[in-house]
Amino acid sequence: MAESPTEIAPDPRELQIKYAKAYLLQAGPSGVSLYEHLSALLSRILSERPPNALETLEQMSAELHWSRLNRGHDALRHLPEDPPTYIKAESHRALFSRGAEADEAEGDGEMTDSPLPNLYDLAHLLQQGGVNLGQDETVHIALAMKRLTDTRPLQYCRFWGKILGTAGSYLVAEVQFREGEDEEAEEDAEEEEKETAEEEEDEEEKEEAEDLPPKSTHRPPPVVPREENGTGTNKYVYFVSTEAGAEWIRLPPVTPAQITAARKIRRLFTGNLDAPVITYPPFPGTEANLLRAQIARISAGTHVSPLGYYQFGEEEGEEEEEGATRDTYEENLEFEGIPVTDLVENLSSWVHHVQHILPQGRCVWLNTAVKSEEEMEEEEGEEEEKEDEEEPEPEVGPPLLTPLSEDAEINNTPPWTAYLSSTHIPQYALAVLRSNLWPGAFTIASSKKFENVYFGWGIKYSPEGYSPPALPPPQPEYPSGPEISEGVDATVEEENALKAAQEEAAAAAEEAEEEEEEEEEEEDDD
Repeated sequence: MAESPTEIAPDPRELQIKYAKAYLLQAGPSGVSLYEHLSALLSRILSERPPNALETLEQMSAELHWSRLNRGHDALRHLPEDPPTYIKAESHRALFSRGAEADEAEGDGEMTDSPLPNLYDLAHLLQQGGVNLGQDETVHIALAMKRLTDTRPLQYCRFWGKILGTAGSYLVAEVQFREGEDEEAEEDAEEEEKETAEEEEDEEEKEEAEDLPPKSTHRPPPVVPREENGTGTNKYVYFVSTEAGAEWIRLPPVTPAQITAARKIRRLFTGNLDAPVITYPPFPGTEANLLRAQIARISAGTHVSPLGYYQFGEEEGEEEEEGATRDTYEENLEFEGIPVTDLVENLSSWVHHVQHILPQGRCVWLNTAVKSEEEMEEEEGEEEEKEDEEEPEPEVGPPLLTPLSEDAEINNTPPWTAYLSSTHIPQYALAVLRSNLWPGAFTIASSKKFENVYFGWGIKYSPEGYSPPALPPPQPEYPSGPEISEGVDATVEEENALKAAQEEAAAAAEEAEEEEEEEEEEEDDD
C-alpha cells in the first residue's frame, strides 16, 4: 500500500493576508468595494503626484466617490429613470414660475377681468359637503386653470371635475371662447368642408370611369350630423389635463353616433387620450371621443340648480307660443334664495339647467328623412315608382328647468339623495345632492349659492350586471327554387329522347300549319 504524501500546513501570515483581502473586497451598497476604491485612489495619487498628498487624500477620496455616484453615459450600467415623484415635482415647478405678464400686472397695480374661477372658494364649499380635494391639489389645479385662462381668449371657465382612470386621471375644465376668437373651431369647420368636397370629387371621378361594377341597391341609414359649436351637446368646449401642470388638451366636438355608442358600452378610462376603444358595439373614435361623450352625458343628467336661480328671457316666452323649444336661459338677479331645509326635503326645489340628450344623440331632434333636392332628383331618375316611406316620429324630451321630482327611478332606487352636510349644527349646514344614476356627481348649495362637480370613473350606474349586447342574427339564406337551384345533368338517352320529342313537335307544328294554309286556299276558291 502506497503512503500518502505529507500535507504542508499553510502559513498563518498568508491566511491573514487572504482574510484581510477578502474583507476589503466586500462590496458596499454602491457596488464598489473598499479595495477597489483604495486601488483607484492610490493609482490617481501616483499618476498625478500632488505635492501635498497627505492633505489632499481626503478630498481626492470624496471626489472619486462622488464621480462613481454621478456616472455619465459611459457607465456600463444604465442610469435609473427619474422616479415618479421627481417627474411630478418638475411638472408642478412650472406652475409656480412667474411670467413677465404677471410682473407687469403687479407693477401697474390693476387686475384685469379674468374668467378664472375661485377654486379656493369651491374647495371650501366642497369640503363642507364632504367632498375634499385636498389643499395641495386645490392649489395645483387653481394654478393650472390660471395658466389655461392666461393663454387662451376665454369668456367663461369652470372646473368641471375629475374623471378617474386605471393608469391616469383627467382634470376637466369647461370653457367658452369669446365671440370670433375660437380659431381651432374655424379650422375644424374648414377641414370638414374640404373633406366633403374631396369626397364629392372622388364620387364624380368614379362615375366618369368606365367598366363600373354594378351598384348596390342597399342604402345605409343617414348619418346624423353633429350639433354646431355653442349649441346642444357642443355648447361648451372642454379641456383636459392628466396632471396639474401638464399641458391642457382640447377635446374634439361630440357627434350623435359617439353618444349613442357610449350608451351601449361600459369601459374604464386609461389616462391615454389616443388609446383605442375596443368594444362591441364598436365605438367610432378613440378614448378622447369617448371621454367627450361621457362628459356630455354626465352634464345633461347631473347639472342642476335651485328653482328660480335661472329664468327664461322675454324672447323665450314669445318662442314658446310658437311651439319652439327653449334652449337658453339667464341668471335671475332677483333670486331670493331657498332655505337649505327645503332643498333637502323637496326635490321640486331643484331643476335641470342643461338640455336633455335625446335617443338620437342630439339635444334638438333632426328629421333625417327630409332629403335635399339633389337626392330627390337622383331618386326620381333611378326609380319613379316608390312606396311612400313613413316619416319618423319626432323625439321629444323634458324641457329645460324641469324639476328633479320628475326624474325616473332606477329599479325602485331614487335617482337622487339629498342630505344636510352637518346634523349637529343645522343652522350653518349646506344642502348636498348626490346623484345615484351617475356615482360621483355632487351638487352642494347654500341658500343662494351652488356648485356642480363630478369625481368618479365616468360610468353610469347599472342595477344589473353588465353583459355585452348579443351579436345580430345571421342573414337568412336565399330561398330555394328552380331558378337558382342547380339541376342534375341529363344522360345521353334523355338528351336523345328530348331531341326526338322536339323534332316530333316541330313536324306536328309544320303539318298543322300546312293544313291551315290548304283550308284557307279552299275557302278563297269558294
